[in-house]
Amino acid sequence: LSSVLESHIKNHMIHTKEENKAIKNGLLAILHDRLYQACTHYIEKGYIDLPGLKNIEYLYKSYHALGGNGTGTELYTRAKALPIRDD
Repeated sequence: LSSVLESHIKNHMIHTKEENKAIKNGLLAILHDRLYQACTHYIEKGYIDLPGLKNIEYLYKSYHALGGNGTGTELYTRAKALPIRDD
């Protein structure tokens, strides 16, 4: 009985770990998409407003903390460097 219980607990832990990884990857994908959309929007406009800047900073902070980098970081850096204007 003990080995059956140990096996069940081990399988549950493996499943939970895999599920958590899938959730993290899904959240990272959503954050990347939102960051990509927002940054591209402002880069195309040639400027960013203060609420937009705060929004991309908020998105990027979570994106980066979850391990995101590459294109998200590049776009964030480019959008952050845009002139700030009020609409």
